[in-house]
Amino acid sequence: MSFWAIARRPRWIVALLLALGVAAAFAALGQWQLERSLETAVVDERDTETPVPLSTLAEPQQVMTSEASGRIVTVEGAWVDGDEVIVTGRLSGAGGAGAGASGSEGAPGDWVVRHFVADDGASLAVVVGFVQPGAGIPTLPTGEQSITGRYVPSESPQLSDFESGERSMISVAELINLWAGVDTVYSGYLVLDTAPAGLETVAAPAPELGVEVNLLNLFYAIEWVIFGGFAVYLWWRLVRDEQEKLAAVD
Repeated sequence: MSFWAIARRPRWIVALLLALGVAAAFAALGQWQLERSLETAVVDERDTETPVPLSTLAEPQQVMTSEASGRIVTVEGAWVDGDEVIVTGRLSGAGGAGAGASGSEGAPGDWVVRHFVADDGASLAVVVGFVQPGAGIPTLPTGEQSITGRYVPSESPQLSDFESGERSMISVAELINLWAGVDTVYSGYLVLDTAPAGLETVAAPAPELGVEVNLLNLFYAIEWVIFGGFAVYLWWRLVRDEQEKLAAVD
């Protein structure tokens, strides 16, 4: 006897309707849990564009917080001459700042990174501008200055030997080995909002708003869907067992 011949019997039709009812109830519970997950989602709406002193958001030698990451900050201090570094394989546009060497927007070229010492004595890496590949470093401002820019996380150290002279990543951990007289250092680097003469400004867009979903409710929603599918599978399995039992008797 075929599977569907058995499934059309009244008791198995009733069992199917019961299984579908259970599955529908579980699906409704899953939808409710999904809606709860979306309702309780936390949207990152922090203000990143109003300039604030870096010292109010970050401390030297401390890991960058989510509140400090991507913020426009101001820093008072002075430039350290002779500690300039060229970082190659970068981009001038929005895909460059904070996106590593493989960003997707802007013209390819080099970034000029300088050593800035804040008034609190801590060192800070600053991307002061963009130049065409191999253009070199023009004459830059010296002495004390108040600077403004976007504060972003340090990148991972490059795999190649950074002492060979060519660098493609902005790693604070590597830079402090090149700079002289470093006491303490900020864990991130600053992308200057306006480049000095002879350089192009590196675009540093505002960070995208993040949404934190309630994963617990999301997992519950998935579980209810699985339970609903299992109810229908259980009906199929029972009908299948009945078919195999009748086949054995025949």
